[in-house]
Amino acid sequence: MTDYATARNNMVENQVRPNRVADERVLAAMAEVPRERFVPRKYQGLAYVDEDIAVARGRCLMEPLALARLLDAAAIRPEDVVLDIGCATGYSSAVLARLANTVVALESDAGLAEDAVKILGEIDADNVAVITGALEDGYPEQAPYDVIVLGGAVDEVPPAITDQLAEGGRMVAVVTGGRRVGKGTLTVRAHGRLSSRVVFDAAVAPLPGFSIARDFVF
Repeated sequence: MTDYATARNNMVENQVRPNRVADERVLAAMAEVPRERFVPRKYQGLAYVDEDIAVARGRCLMEPLALARLLDAAAIRPEDVVLDIGCATGYSSAVLARLANTVVALESDAGLAEDAVKILGEIDADNVAVITGALEDGYPEQAPYDVIVLGGAVDEVPPAITDQLAEGGRMVAVVTGGRRVGKGTLTVRAHGRLSSRVVFDAAVAPLPGFSIARDFVF
């Protein structure tokens, strides 16, 4: 039988902490959330390997280190309201629930959203609201958000989402620009303007709905 508690501790101490993740609150949250609960039973033994894990056709949980580095860059505060885009089965939302005041977890796949509601309820993540809808639209009904997290690689982030970022807000995403390897990117809204900087390189599974439209060439 797998000792998940030991595997979880090893993930944090051997994979995450040594790789430029300094926020102790992020480390503590990842040490508490049972990642194995959020993956299919056949993959539970791989829950703490630093790889994306498939949870549905074309959908994955982001590898732990990439998620940790995004959350570290976002500098999430206890009073923040967070939009988690592409929550899948809810793992990222469960981690965010331990960092923020409120989490709006957006998922386009109704089956995954149903799983997220069930699992998050079982682990008492009561400050997470799971919403089913198109990922690329965000969730303007509860905007603006202090933090926006995109749970997979995107070619670009559309204005429909950046417009939902509050003044002083932070958005983190792995942005590919159509390339194979993405850039873990922090975007901040200050004085009404957006500024971005690259934090790290990452190759993670894509989110649906964020592809750059490419011209057809004869």
